[in-house]
Amino acid sequence: MTEGRRMARNRTTSGRAGQDRGLIRPAAVSVFLGVAGVAAGLTLPALAQNYSFSDVRIEGNQRVDATTVLGFARINRGQAVSGGQLNEAYQRLADSGLFETVEIVPQGNTLVIRVQEYPTINVINFEGNARIKDENLASLIKSQSRRAYNPSQAEADAAAITEAYRVQGRIAATVTPKIIRRSGNRVDLVFDIAEGRVVEIERLSFVGNRAYSDRRLRQVLGTKQAGLLRSVIASDTFIAERIELDKQLLRDFYLSRGFIDFEVLDATAEVTRERDAFFLTFTVQEGQSYSFGQVTASSEVEGVDAADFSSALRIRRGVTYSPSVVENNIARLESLALQKGLNFIRVEPRITRNERNQTLDVNFALVRGERIFVERIDIEGNTTTLDQVVRRQFRTVEGDPFNPREVRQSAERIRALGYFANADVNTKPGSGPDQVVVNVDVEEQPTGSLSFGVSYGVSSGAGFSIGFSEQNFLGRGQILGLDISTGTDNINTQINFVEPAFLGRDLRFRFNTYYRETDNQYSRYDTRRIGISPSIEFPISENGRLEMRYTLSEDKIQNVDRGLAEDGDTDASSIILQNEEDRGALIASSLGYSYSWDSNRGGMNPTGRNLLRFSQDFAGLGGDVEYVSTTALAMAERKVWNEEITVRAVVEGGVLNMIGDDPSRVTDRFFGNGKIRGFEPNGIGPRDQVAGNEDALGGNYFAVARLEAEFPLGLPEEYGFMGGVFMDAGSVWSLDDVNGGENGGDPVDDDFHLRSSVGVSVFWTTPIGPLRFNFAKAIEKQDYDKEQFFDLTISTRF
Repeated sequence: MTEGRRMARNRTTSGRAGQDRGLIRPAAVSVFLGVAGVAAGLTLPALAQNYSFSDVRIEGNQRVDATTVLGFARINRGQAVSGGQLNEAYQRLADSGLFETVEIVPQGNTLVIRVQEYPTINVINFEGNARIKDENLASLIKSQSRRAYNPSQAEADAAAITEAYRVQGRIAATVTPKIIRRSGNRVDLVFDIAEGRVVEIERLSFVGNRAYSDRRLRQVLGTKQAGLLRSVIASDTFIAERIELDKQLLRDFYLSRGFIDFEVLDATAEVTRERDAFFLTFTVQEGQSYSFGQVTASSEVEGVDAADFSSALRIRRGVTYSPSVVENNIARLESLALQKGLNFIRVEPRITRNERNQTLDVNFALVRGERIFVERIDIEGNTTTLDQVVRRQFRTVEGDPFNPREVRQSAERIRALGYFANADVNTKPGSGPDQVVVNVDVEEQPTGSLSFGVSYGVSSGAGFSIGFSEQNFLGRGQILGLDISTGTDNINTQINFVEPAFLGRDLRFRFNTYYRETDNQYSRYDTRRIGISPSIEFPISENGRLEMRYTLSEDKIQNVDRGLAEDGDTDASSIILQNEEDRGALIASSLGYSYSWDSNRGGMNPTGRNLLRFSQDFAGLGGDVEYVSTTALAMAERKVWNEEITVRAVVEGGVLNMIGDDPSRVTDRFFGNGKIRGFEPNGIGPRDQVAGNEDALGGNYFAVARLEAEFPLGLPEEYGFMGGVFMDAGSVWSLDDVNGGENGGDPVDDDFHLRSSVGVSVFWTTPIGPLRFNFAKAIEKQDYDKEQFFDLTISTRF
């Protein structure tokens, strides 16, 4: 469409220029040369000849001074110019973006340059936008009120707005800049927006995959296939830039599983005929999966014995090859070299492929690296976060030998902090040939959150919660959290503070204080607990960490249902609970530790994980109670059947040993709540069978074994649903005061009775957290146990 037609289309029927509404364009311009007689009936020479004007007159300019106009024209009085130069002068004036129309008119010895300036923008409005707010659109454009209108800039602004919609998956969005003329050579600039519909991924498929199904590979990608929740799910919209990320995710997935020849041959996005959806297809070439063969270390540095380094390798023959395993072993060997005082030692992995048995022999060669030092580390863009928070992610400081691998790993640690929307780490030459400067350029992002919520749990009922969390408190990398929640029968308040680099080292200091009060519907007594617990955690091995803590708490049992004999009340609680209430509020002062060993702490095995936890608390450092509480957990997890099914086995137990003559209390004993599904909270364990209400008393011992499996349900990944089956078995048993103290009644049943259950689960990943719906059936049970068929909880992550 020509510009003249465009203006004709947008002109209103009234025909008045002051009310034109449309996309404004420069009007036709003229250069009058040699086509008519001028003053005194003279005729200009031929166009090829030169002209000389004794005067140059500027007309029509208001905001732009005459000197500026002449500067663009580049024509001076008395200067000899040709017709071609006059045409070039016109082009420069027209391209300056300052004038709506330009005319160059020779009048005898005078050259008249007549211009009409672009109008001034009065206001800028956006029409038709609903998905993006006006203030967000205003930040995208460069046109401004009280500045000259420029149609080229308006078109560029329209393109920027269109791009913003495209990123949101609305590729059919159109933006048309229009003007409404006002008096005083002013215009209102209006961006007329047609947002269009979100263009989604209707089908996400793969070609060439044999080892893994389409369903498994869809779980890897950031892009998701559209389903019924397409109106609220953003990851199923088509965003071209996300395809490159998806390609890298596929490469990482296959490489970590030994497919060293894997390639993404193509990624094709085809739009449907209705232009409302895309068919996205990834064409891949998997190759074969390789395992580690012979793993050795060698030295090419004089005086360095490779035997010490060979013993430091942590790769077993036959394990699936993974680049992350190689990188971790390189880092281990280079760290060992530094411990031995060997600077500028680099480790080069040299891989030999064995096609016949599909193994890779890896030789870690120790070579002499270049003598380059880190001159300085420059950090830019951190407006909130302190420099020291970024610097402590580096294992090297100014003056240390330069290690490119360490710089890359430091960059990953900086990104993993979650404080920055973007973090780029690169190097440049320093002041000398043996110096290098490390540049860190970051972009801050919000790290705090304030949440309000309504919750419901089968065991806790309906409740309300408010929470505040700041992951980068005062820019120091510290964590500060405040949570207040109330349920039908409980109040839980806690303040948590974490310093992840206490004293500038890998020491995680935590301070926690809490207040918990229960009015439990599953028992005829209430509890109140107040406490503080500072702790410090640090690594003691590559996969092991140790936490040391101190806990000071006051625990109280109250509102025990004692009953009134004269009223014939038969619902009185056990005399054991009554005696524990009579002891009043007791203070416990304890020292404790927890050791955890996680085989996947470095993320080296994507298909399996082993976890061990062991904790002990020793109460008696002052206070009113003395005991030793011990708990342990062992977990093994594997992905099977092309990694579509996750199987997990968990064994857990605990022992409470009282020191002295005082028996344990219900606030210290184990109940096994949530450990064996199919039973209510406080639904199993020792009971005083002569008590009217038969409240659960808890036990000094518990042991549980759980087997479970998670698998896809065949629904689109965007729904976040997974299925599961489980089988639980265990028990809670043993009391100190089995005869009811002074009551002397019949002993309670505190023997070991096995309980077991089976059931199915539905997992649902939601914006508020991972939910788990359990449907369980108790198999082994006691007559006084309380069963629970359905349970809704937050899914536990080990």
